Amino acid sequence: MLIEKVIRKLKGNPDYKWQSEYSNRDLTLIVWARFGQLMRGAYKRLFFKASKGLVFVGRNVSIRHAYLFKAGSNLILDDNVHINALSNNGITLGNNVSLARGCNLIGTGVIANKGVGITIGNNTGINAGVYLAGQGGIEIGDNVLIGPGVKVFSENHLFSDIDVIIKDQDVCRSNVVIGNNCWIGGGATILAGVNIGEGCVIAAGCVVTKSVAPNSVVAGIPGRVIKKRGAAYDKVINLKYGTNGL
Repeated sequence: MLIEKVIRKLKGNPDYKWQSEYSNRDLTLIVWARFGQLMRGAYKRLFFKASKGLVFVGRNVSIRHAYLFKAGSNLILDDNVHINALSNNGITLGNNVSLARGCNLIGTGVIANKGVGITIGNNTGINAGVYLAGQGGIEIGDNVLIGPGVKVFSENHLFSDIDVIIKDQDVCRSNVVIGNNCWIGGGATILAGVNIGEGCVIAAGCVVTKSVAPNSVVAGIPGRVIKKRGAAYDKVINLKYGTNGL
């Protein structure tokens, strides 16, 4: 199929395949939507600090401080994505990164305290409604899957002084790192200072408060390691927890 071949070439992945059949009507609508995104992207990328390839931009996409925003090739920003790249390091996205509807990437919260920024590696897909707060810095690796509604925070408010209202107290910042080849399930929350090792799976709805070693499967509130990835553990863990939500 021609479209499949084009996508394969754009992604630089000779093994890329569509796993479903589409009617001519389906394909026409897909191509038409992508064409509109490509036209909007051609305009938007003029304001980027750097861009290596094609940019697909949906409707109602906002990119503030675009002069601090870098994009690799084949960037997809779906409808209603909001990006504010104001930060010391800006926001940098690798090749073949996609942000689904309603994602928010924030480099700075309160203007008086400039943030660090956000870096996202190659081939990473971010689903709808994800919120990345990069005030203390967020680093996301290659080939990461992030489910809908995930929230990542790298800044916390201090509140120990009972004589000062909380909003007037200082903040503490600590960067968040998500390693390569991780899957962050829908609705998960990752707090400041957490380092998620390569190959981890974070269950849906999990609240990750502590760093976890590579190839860990984490679930619960607060999150705890329930297994290590590997076939030897799968049968037992699936009987106990099932596979839904991981």
